Amino acid sequence: MDDKCGCAWANSDPELKKYHDQEWGRPIHDDRLLFEFLILEGAQAGLSWKTVLLKRDAYRKAFDNFEPSRVAQYDDKRTKELMTNPGIIRNWRKIEAAVKNARGVLEIQKEFGSFDKYLWGFVGNKPIKNEYTSMEEIPTDSPESRELSKDLKRRGFSFVGPTIIYSFMQAVGLVNDHVKGCPEHS
Repeated sequence: MDDKCGCAWANSDPELKKYHDQEWGRPIHDDRLLFEFLILEGAQAGLSWKTVLLKRDAYRKAFDNFEPSRVAQYDDKRTKELMTNPGIIRNWRKIEAAVKNARGVLEIQKEFGSFDKYLWGFVGNKPIKNEYTSMEEIPTDSPESRELSKDLKRRGFSFVGPTIIYSFMQAVGLVNDHVKGCPEHS
């Protein structure tokens, strides 16, 4: 049985295929998991998703399972400790962004009631379902990702450019970019 899907990026590796089939593009409404994906997508900047995916468990351990209230309390001592952790991407700016973004998530939760409610408002509270037939058609950003990126930056977030945010939106199901012919498209 051929288990290849139309989303070609997922066919190159068993770990990517598993991630594609079990997680990518499925709508997420859990604030902690949304924060996790936001941080991991930012960590990916300049790297492959597989690199980040393979470090995901180490990230969860290093960043207190991505509990925004805990990460928001990290001080310089804690960020310096993270810089010595070989299980994560040791980029000072990306680690600082995780702390800053955790604080931003807490502010958004106060204002909107949840990070989920805030994010899903950018897509009218339902996934944008695209109808692409090949990976080459999928854009690297969208009007919604540009708008969300701009608002997050205004709120003090970093590593949230329109391309990172579009990738984030795909990952958490705000956008369904499974190509036609992929079993996950519907």
